[in-house]
Amino acid sequence: MKIKLLIPVYNDWQSVIKLLEIINSEVSGLSHEFSVIIINDASTENKPEISINLDKLNSIKIINMKNNQGHTRCIATGLKHIFEKEEFDYVIPMDGDGEDRPEEIKQFVDNLNYSPDKSIVGERIKRSEGLIFKFCYSIHKLITLTFTGETIKYGNYSCLPKSIIEKMINEKATWSSFSGSLAKVAKDRTAVPSERGTRYFGPSKMSFKNLIIHSLAIISVFKKKVLVRSILFQLVYVFLIHQKLSIIMLIPIVLVLALLILVFIISKRENLNALNNSLSNILNIDIIK
Repeated sequence: MKIKLLIPVYNDWQSVIKLLEIINSEVSGLSHEFSVIIINDASTENKPEISINLDKLNSIKIINMKNNQGHTRCIATGLKHIFEKEEFDYVIPMDGDGEDRPEEIKQFVDNLNYSPDKSIVGERIKRSEGLIFKFCYSIHKLITLTFTGETIKYGNYSCLPKSIIEKMINEKATWSSFSGSLAKVAKDRTAVPSERGTRYFGPSKMSFKNLIIHSLAIISVFKKKVLVRSILFQLVYVFLIHQKLSIIMLIPIVLVLALLILVFIISKRENLNALNNSLSNILNIDIIK
């Protein structure tokens, strides 16, 4: 089997080089062909020379983007490039900073024997972030389940067959939310336990604002469900409180309306036309190996 590892990076070359070294070690005992495609999101730092021995990786390419477009859109562009330009059976998107642990690649590969046609997602069982982030993440999961009916406990780290890649690159939500789009196009998924690793070098580059946008982008993939459930909530809630109406009792209604408005605003980020034209943002491709 030909497996492509898809890694977006922006000014984090030190982490990526360490990641490649560990990946090379982890796949050494696996009887499949592994290749790496790095999406360089218009980094402002110069790429260093990769001088380490990566003999277990069949090929390494760096796709350099003309303009910075963000983590999710880099993955979307990478999926489209791989589907149209590469020979492959599966794609494993993963972060380039160590938070997606390469030690878990073997779990994905082992599960291909039982679920060769299913998407295999790394379901988070343990996170490395602080208490505030974990609390916010729990709130995000609760809101997502309540208003969409979806339980999404995974990020980009997954193993996707070619059939799912084709659906992903033809789904506008892929341009805005990887995990939301995958939940939409691949209802039948297999999960493997995954621990959130710690960054190899430096602090996280994800701001709290971007985390909120990320959460809303996932929910917005299912905006029609959100609309229906919000209306039902409002009707039931008003019926229950109509006899003891007060300003304080109106707070939940205002919050749900605010969520609904934000969801529809964020949903405008979904763009199939931009995804279809994403390869035009490629500056050049460096073949490292």
